[in-house]
Amino acid sequence: MYFLSNNYYAIIDMGSNSFRLVINQIDQNGRYKELHNYKTVARLSTFITEKGDLSGEGINITIDTLERFKDIITYHQVKKVVVIATAAMRKASNRDKVVRKIKDKFGMNIRILSEYEEAYYGYLAVVNSTTFKNGFTVDIGGGSTEITLFKDRELKHYHSFPFGAITLYQTFFQNGRTNESITSLKQFIKVQLDTLPWLKEKETLPVIGIGGSARNLSLIHQYQTEYPLAGIHQYEIPQQELIEINQMLQQSTLEERMHLEGLSKDRVEIIIPAVEVIKSLTDYVQSESFIMSSKGLRDGIFYEQLLKSMEADRFPNVVEESFYQITEKYQINQENVTHISTLAKQLHQELAPFSEVDFDNDYAIMLLAQSAKVLYIGESINNEASSQNTFYLLTNMTIEGLSHKERLAVALISSFKSKSKMLQYAKPYNKLLEKNDLKLYEYLGSIMKIAYSLDRTRRRAIARIGPVKQKDQNLLIPLFYQEDPFFENIQISKHKKHIEKILKHTVDLQYLPVNEF
Repeated sequence: MYFLSNNYYAIIDMGSNSFRLVINQIDQNGRYKELHNYKTVARLSTFITEKGDLSGEGINITIDTLERFKDIITYHQVKKVVVIATAAMRKASNRDKVVRKIKDKFGMNIRILSEYEEAYYGYLAVVNSTTFKNGFTVDIGGGSTEITLFKDRELKHYHSFPFGAITLYQTFFQNGRTNESITSLKQFIKVQLDTLPWLKEKETLPVIGIGGSARNLSLIHQYQTEYPLAGIHQYEIPQQELIEINQMLQQSTLEERMHLEGLSKDRVEIIIPAVEVIKSLTDYVQSESFIMSSKGLRDGIFYEQLLKSMEADRFPNVVEESFYQITEKYQINQENVTHISTLAKQLHQELAPFSEVDFDNDYAIMLLAQSAKVLYIGESINNEASSQNTFYLLTNMTIEGLSHKERLAVALISSFKSKSKMLQYAKPYNKLLEKNDLKLYEYLGSIMKIAYSLDRTRRRAIARIGPVKQKDQNLLIPLFYQEDPFFENIQISKHKKHIEKILKHTVDLQYLPVNEF
């Protein structure tokens, strides 16, 4: 992979509605993180004249914004800078003149994305940050709307419509919003969607939204429903609730939208046509829900750069990559994680037949493996409050590829301390949980607690777990050791009571030297 002296990589996105500067850092291990993110509203689409030129005022706003971005880039000594522009610049008949002027003034080469590239990078962002194999993506910008269809993570179809949230607002609502203008907007969108025969898939596929309007829609819905879990990546809005929020926005006044939680002030006007596009598309393809992706165009470009060293354009496993980034960030020892995960799976395999908890075995094993990777991650903050810190961190971070419910499950399992503590953590999230969920998480959490205890000294003292033997209400667990398990025994003796309550059996431990196995 190509690395810079300071490993900084900047992207300037000259969108039709807003400009944004993002500075990322990539280290020698392939770990990356966002360092800086700055946005300014430019509304370039509103500065296209009747002749098709970007007006003088639009050019001045562009230059002023880039000058501010240039100062930040220079201060942080960023050498690798990519500047992209989308629909507004693509449509401007004087774009070559504008590009030359910016090149002469700042030394920046502006890459004006084609319709295909704008759609492609949105798709690339989605398949590298979610586990959806099939779906539609929709990216509503200020001056264009990109829709793609992907199957088996491969881009199959794309289209870029020459309208976006700003241009739709100018076309249909410039003289006010009426029932007639909303009806005209809906009819227009339907006619446009009818031009794409590949939208009429027989299979019901999710609609995944990208960009600021989709983000605002998701935030509004979260506030409206008092959604308890942090984050909007892979946030899901059921179709009926999408219809309801669309109606609410269309019936609201400008003043009401100005005070609507989750809605940015710069979108109070253009949010109505943007959400109508999302709702119309979701209806058209008969999708059951709308799903938000916080990763979009800029992320697609970043992933392309990041993955060049692998000679690939997609991560082989999005979830594994996401957990790798987390464990690197918090300096979690991979060997310990692997060993604890192995012990947890062995323990689950031996004890599952005695459990009355109803679960899918593959799902349970997946949750154990994922939870082991971030087990007591909160120790990086404070050992004494590791459980509480672990739960807080995991419920307030994005784990790409996991649904919100899966992330909550991992948080409850990896932070497990006791049933009462787990129920305390889970209480604010009751609307996301069912009774059987909590029983499963308690069982898996107690398994993880024992596995963690079996590697208390971080030296693989317990090499493996043998076949469990039952005698009446007692379960005998053979533990094969290769180092003195004194401290492991102390730790597990404190915590085996949790699994005993779940299994309704007394658990006895039998320590045997590994060479007896």
